[in-house]
Amino acid sequence: MLGLSVAAFASGISLRITDALLPRLASDFGLSLGDAAWVITTFSVAYGFSQMLFGPLGDRHGKYRVIAWACLACVLSTIACALAPSFVALLVARGLAGATAAAVIPLAMAWIGDVIPYDRRQPVLARFLIGQILGVSVGVLAGGYAADHLHWRTPFIAIAVLFLLVGGALLCMDRRLPASARQVQPVHGAAFRRMAHEFAEVTRRPWARVVLITVFAEGAFLYGAFAYLVAHLHQVHEITVAAAGEVVMLFGFGGLLFALAAKQLVPRLGEAGLARWGGLLVGAAFLTLALAHPWWWAIPAAFTAGLGFYMLHNTLQINATQMAPERRGAAVSAFASSFFLGQSFGVAVDGQLIAGVGTTGVVVLGAVGVVAVGALFGHLRQRRG
Repeated sequence: MLGLSVAAFASGISLRITDALLPRLASDFGLSLGDAAWVITTFSVAYGFSQMLFGPLGDRHGKYRVIAWACLACVLSTIACALAPSFVALLVARGLAGATAAAVIPLAMAWIGDVIPYDRRQPVLARFLIGQILGVSVGVLAGGYAADHLHWRTPFIAIAVLFLLVGGALLCMDRRLPASARQVQPVHGAAFRRMAHEFAEVTRRPWARVVLITVFAEGAFLYGAFAYLVAHLHQVHEITVAAAGEVVMLFGFGGLLFALAAKQLVPRLGEAGLARWGGLLVGAAFLTLALAHPWWWAIPAAFTAGLGFYMLHNTLQINATQMAPERRGAAVSAFASSFFLGQSFGVAVDGQLIAGVGTTGVVVLGAVGVVAVGALFGHLRQRRG
């Protein structure tokens, strides 16, 4: 479990490293903030579509092994980001980085689903996600620091080294796993036809469609706004990018609080309550980030947004691991694909809206959308029983 959590840490850094770098990238390449945000959109699109490959691969060849080799592939794609000679080359490299990182968190969640019974799974998933949560925080912090004090290429080199160490460690651990933790499914038929069949089987189930649509909307509203939070604090409140990154980093610590308290919160609120309250907390926090003065109101708001997000998202994750237990790799990969395609859609749309409504407007839009997503899913989950 520790090895997977460290892999999720590296993936989380890679995922969010460019959020705080947006002002620096826009300045260095002579772009608008919305155009610079294509580095986020490209990563998310590649991450989302790659799930159609990694889910079935994990089911066929062993989830743990595929995660290990994906981490080693991330070394090459991240180095390509560091060496990119132009913005177009950086976009291509970020697309490769998203494609290679796509295996890590979804397949780790699916592996946990394979080995942990459902009634004990949500707290275990929450503890696993501590790695990703800390990675998100470190990614925003490192991006902000690099934007002000280093070159934008520097953090990519550090991420590549981390992936190299993690990938090697996971390959060693895979050899020592018991047979029950290395489940594989027999291969039948052509690869593309198998993948299409498995994803079709997942989406054929009504509750799976509800979960997939919900997580797409969550990704669009929440991360569509989140991608611009550092730029918002920097531009509106005129604090440094590094300081803004330090504030937004607290989002991850709010998620850490949920991970540590999940064992108490889950039975007390239930899945429906976690979804509703999570959405409300994110909405209140985003409205505070968008509208409150002075700037230091953003400190408790960023922390609260992280707590609310992980209350909602972890509830969606636990449902994803049970959408299709017999093809869990494909199911969780479909979930991750929907989430990241939602993110890419949200970041791209908000990038176009910024010219008219500013960063304040897109953060307010995110607040309203996440409240609605949490309330609707909470209602549907309670009705389902």
